[in-house]
Amino acid sequence: MATAYHPQRHGLVDAGACGSPVVVCLAGNPNVGKSSLFNALTGESHETAHCAGVTVEACSVCARWDDRRIEVVDLPGSYALDGLGEDQHEARRAVLDWRPDVVVAVADATNLARSLYLPLQLLDLGYRVVVALNLADEARRRGRMPDAEVLSRELGVPVVATVAPRGEGLRELEDAILKVAAGDGLGETAGTPLPPAVEARVEQVALHTAARSGGGWDIPGGLSPRAAALAVLEGDEEVGRALGLVDAGVLTDADEGLALEISKARHAEARALAAAAESAASAADRWWRLTTAPRTGLPILLGVIAAVFATLFVVGDLLARVLTAAWTAWISPVVTGAVTAVFGEGTLGDVVLWGVDGGILATLAVGIPYILTFYFILALVEDTGYMNAAAFLTDRLMHRVGLHGRAIIPLITAGGCNVPAIIATRSLDNRRERTIAAVLTTLTPCSARTAVIVGAVAGVAGWQYALLSFAVIIVVIIVAGLGLNRLLPGEKGILVMEMFPFRRPVVRQVARKTWRRFREFVWDAAPIIVAGSMALGLLYETGWIWELGTVLGPLVEAWLLLPMVAGLTLVFAVLRKELALQLLLVFATVEAGGAVVSISSFMSTSQIVTYAIVNALYIPCIATIAVLGREVGWRRTAAICAGTLLVALVVGGIVARVLLPFD
Repeated sequence: MATAYHPQRHGLVDAGACGSPVVVCLAGNPNVGKSSLFNALTGESHETAHCAGVTVEACSVCARWDDRRIEVVDLPGSYALDGLGEDQHEARRAVLDWRPDVVVAVADATNLARSLYLPLQLLDLGYRVVVALNLADEARRRGRMPDAEVLSRELGVPVVATVAPRGEGLRELEDAILKVAAGDGLGETAGTPLPPAVEARVEQVALHTAARSGGGWDIPGGLSPRAAALAVLEGDEEVGRALGLVDAGVLTDADEGLALEISKARHAEARALAAAAESAASAADRWWRLTTAPRTGLPILLGVIAAVFATLFVVGDLLARVLTAAWTAWISPVVTGAVTAVFGEGTLGDVVLWGVDGGILATLAVGIPYILTFYFILALVEDTGYMNAAAFLTDRLMHRVGLHGRAIIPLITAGGCNVPAIIATRSLDNRRERTIAAVLTTLTPCSARTAVIVGAVAGVAGWQYALLSFAVIIVVIIVAGLGLNRLLPGEKGILVMEMFPFRRPVVRQVARKTWRRFREFVWDAAPIIVAGSMALGLLYETGWIWELGTVLGPLVEAWLLLPMVAGLTLVFAVLRKELALQLLLVFATVEAGGAVVSISSFMSTSQIVTYAIVNALYIPCIATIAVLGREVGWRRTAAICAGTLLVALVVGGIVARVLLPFD
């Protein structure tokens, strides 16, 4: 049995000994702090037991406020009580079953117009209502705190400003609840003013409802005849069946459109009430308008994209260099000594070193600089609410490739690292969208592949060829998106999301979210990276990699027009893409008998460009493969890898032949 200690009124009550307490239901939209208010009013943590005899996700805790026994019921978060969605259906059933003495409608003080629909509906259904204006501190900080007195006067019910986590306004809220439960100070409450024709029809159905109620039919939830009539006309089939209105021929086909008319009238009244109670728009509201209007929002979005990419590229590259240098100087010698002591010097020891030395270094060099940095940026941007603005602005463009605007964030961050970008695709609605986004993400050059293009192409052939390489890759990404949108089964949905206002990030929440995501990446990806490193090490240390050259010869030399040594380095690029460029010089030096050579000494301009493009497009790195397998399944991961390899070979062969005359 649940017990609760109330921090202000000091009372412990056994849930089984509540007797006949005052029943208080908490109703509100999702993300308005309803659960926090429930915990504050009852003294409970969030882990409360479901009440017996109820089939909905509603939680009840008994408490004592002074000398009064109170049963506080936390209803499922819902935007309305129409019963049209599962959450609405459960909330409506719960409030009807409990028959509360008071319903506390928890409203978001920062978004009042959206929050007032539910209190108005509760008043229309005849419930005694107290409005809790939660998140009042956030509204004050923005300079747009609604006037509680004005709203109370307009609605005809008590309105109390609250900040649940700090306990602000709780004593006043409890006093208002007890006063309303006792029937003190109740005057005429406002409801939804309906169009005359709709109001006349409600009254007609209410007369039939009253007659049937007097004839032995029970109205569910103790609703009044008018409230029951309104519920039926809004589409409540259960109330209609309970009163036999359908079989009696009271309802007609013409009544089907009244639900929309009632909803429109209620939304209009909510906006009017909010306009009367709210103060002037705050700076946050102005920022919202600026970030969602195309003329100003697109430049801001480009600036955010540039900032994210620059942070990932600059900070990530710096951290990667520092970590690699520190590992090489301090950790690698210790690891090498330990492995040599256990496995001895030779092939076995060298292969193990590829995993425990090179593999772990690869995990850290990608994980901490790029993954951890990205997760921090992502959590920070999410906490501000800017994600909605970016999704809204790019939705029309993303629809052309079968995605929603929400997919823009993974594609942006793929420019820093593909791994966190693929993980970010889990925010998309269905598997079709996640698959398309995952494919486009793997084709997007990460900072490692960009380093190859910049280091090999721009550094040797010139910036014009580096820009050409990026242009070819962008065309491939666009064509792939358009093709997948046509080929993959499934329908494109519409973008439906709640437009949350901007908020100041909470550092503790950002840090907690960042660490949780990073820990998940390390746990899943590290073992595969280490195992893959050892597999590549086995190829190298046994010399089988050179045997592989004879197999790859026709493809690398005849089709891609590249020297064989370049094809061999692409095999190792599966571990880390920038490793291909490093090994290209190493292998070339080996073949040159130890003499140090430059790329331009054995590769032409067309070969360098072809090499960079193939490296950017073909099979993603092993860390990306590991995360792809978890996010979209190993069968689709295999298909993506095979598809990118085919695309890279086809595009590489075409580019090699187009550029050959310019050498």
